Amino acid sequence: MIQAKVAEILESNQFLQEFKISGWVRSFRSNRFVALNDGSTINNLQCVIDFEKFDPEILKRITVGAAISVTGILKESEGKQQRVEVEAKEVKILGDANPEEVKLTILSPKRHSLEKLREQAHLRVRTNTFGAIMRVRSKLSFAVHSYFQQNNFYYVNTPIITGSDAEGAGEMFKVTNFDLKNPPKNEDGSIDYKKDFFGKETNLTVSGQLEGETFALGLGQIYTFGPTFRAENSNTSRHLAEFWMIEPEIAFCDLDQNMDLAEDFIKYVVKYVLENCKDDLAFLEERLANEDKSKPAAERSDMGLIEKLNFVLENNFKRVSYTEAIEILKNSKPNKKKKFKYIIEEWGADLQSEHERFLVEKHFKCPVILFDYPAKIKAFYMRLNEDGKTVRAMDILFPGIGEIVGGSQREERLDVLQEKMEELGIEEEELWWYLDTRRFGTCVHSGFGLGFERLVQFVTGMGNIRDVIPFPRTPQNAEF
Repeated sequence: MIQAKVAEILESNQFLQEFKISGWVRSFRSNRFVALNDGSTINNLQCVIDFEKFDPEILKRITVGAAISVTGILKESEGKQQRVEVEAKEVKILGDANPEEVKLTILSPKRHSLEKLREQAHLRVRTNTFGAIMRVRSKLSFAVHSYFQQNNFYYVNTPIITGSDAEGAGEMFKVTNFDLKNPPKNEDGSIDYKKDFFGKETNLTVSGQLEGETFALGLGQIYTFGPTFRAENSNTSRHLAEFWMIEPEIAFCDLDQNMDLAEDFIKYVVKYVLENCKDDLAFLEERLANEDKSKPAAERSDMGLIEKLNFVLENNFKRVSYTEAIEILKNSKPNKKKKFKYIIEEWGADLQSEHERFLVEKHFKCPVILFDYPAKIKAFYMRLNEDGKTVRAMDILFPGIGEIVGGSQREERLDVLQEKMEELGIEEEELWWYLDTRRFGTCVHSGFGLGFERLVQFVTGMGNIRDVIPFPRTPQNAEF
């Protein structure tokens, strides 16, 4: 007897061989046909039971959601719905699921919303939709590591607890060991963080970039892939309080090489899932098409999911300066007719998702890399251009989602970096260790950040970022 996964058995040609399979019941029809799924594939295995040979008490316990093991013989299926099936010789109930207590069934997606499923930890990942999403997410994660390891990058674990704000936005979760009802205070009434666990004010990280730069300037090229946190009180479909970031940093690399790397990386991981997640992507494409039917025509996607992924693979990313993009947007019909929610009036505007999507989907009709942004709307660590008003920043824009990657050539010149920090009120004492990288053997270097959930969202076609992470953390929600 061979113990196997459903995915293995569905591909097997070992007919008349005895197998043992464990999984959860998706359906039980006519007291004869069990659809069994163990999470290894979106497809179910049909197990055929001769009910006259089985204890009726066992059959009663084969209910939707129950965990069972089936031992039986693999045969070619007589039905048209499946290639193979297992003729059951023995069925064991491993875990009951009382049908009277099952409020939401796995096989009736119309009965519950994606929002409701976020409240059902026991059920969510057993549904076809979330099973497919999480398998794709797992493959994408592997592809990320595979790409960087194949290209001789070193994986670095940057700290989750940090004393610096890499983004300068101040939206960070504080980490403290104090009794919040009675923290020690200074004479002026402020909290005395010198008496806290770390002897200073600390937070959960918003990015591993600054620490990653120190390692890149010693190991040459590194990447981080870990959790990051933003205390932004936003309840949109694009924001999470806890999410995962992919952040490579490369020494002796300018912005053009950085853009080359980012484009090559994205194409690699997209190609990987297209080749290794065919069944799940086919299901997600059908789900997206059905979802689109309920939307107004103007909101429907011009491309199917798999077509959109191939669109990324088959097109070179168009490289456009911020200045050129602003002129395109200023003169566009949506801007002139005031169809944009945020009207573009002058150079220096911070682009919104609607502008980014217009450039990708309507104007260039391919993925776009914008570069050389105004210094005033970008972070302090980005290299200042000779014009004194733009920085060597780049954002990659995708159809349906807008920005998916943000990166830059880092400011390697100590004096310029110090001037920018002073302008923004960033204390040198706070980042003394970061400035040291510019004091001892500084060099041109670059990197980018890619929100992993944003990537999973694009690849799976899901509209809400909360549906592509196992346990979403959002304002007023930290369940499970």
